[in-house]
Amino acid sequence: MNFETQCVVVTGASGNLGAAVACAFVKHGANVVLVDRSREHLVQAGFADDARHLISITDLLDQTQVNAMVQRAVAKFGGIHVLCNIAGGFRMGEAVHETADANWNFLFDINARTLLHAARAVVPQMLAQKGGKIINVGAFAGLGAQKGSAQMGAYAASKASVMRLTESMAAELRELGINVNAVLPTIIDTPQNRKDMPDADPSRWVAPEALADVVMFLASDAARAVHGALVPVTGLS
Repeated sequence: MNFETQCVVVTGASGNLGAAVACAFVKHGANVVLVDRSREHLVQAGFADDARHLISITDLLDQTQVNAMVQRAVAKFGGIHVLCNIAGGFRMGEAVHETADANWNFLFDINARTLLHAARAVVPQMLAQKGGKIINVGAFAGLGAQKGSAQMGAYAASKASVMRLTESMAAELRELGINVNAVLPTIIDTPQNRKDMPDADPSRWVAPEALADVVMFLASDAARAVHGALVPVTGLS
């Protein structure tokens, strides 16, 4: 787990999982590009621009901004070796026939389109340097898209898209030195989830730091033979 001299891009870096992933890579020697829409949130998470951090305020739905983020990262750190597509979101509660366009678009934008825009910008740079690792975040609930999950149709479908994109990218890029894999967590132990589910047992959920360890493994040389894996990370749930 030595990432010295490597550059790791983490999208959604101010979130609970994004911050845990970024901190884990820094701990193991990486230079980290912290991508988020809010500088204030990144600062609140304890990050700042310095020799080993690059804060990039980027709208991941704007391809021009994503391209510019990659250019800044390459200029500062010499390349991008790992892309962690952590940015994502969750909504549920509507039956499929009641799903509003706004919720459908939100979920596919934040879960799938952000991944697409990051891949468009980062993969050509990885191809030029003849290697890299990409880790996406699906959802264990996305597996339910094969048989249906009540009131979670749009969310499960958007996360199932992440899974299929991961597999497709892996098939396209494995012969070119780029590993593409995904983690599929269940409920992540965050303050918001504890607030929303006060009667649940959070010790059975997935700690952000535990999920970050799996992300880091998939980014490491130890996972060099792993392509297109969809790794369930389910805690005790």
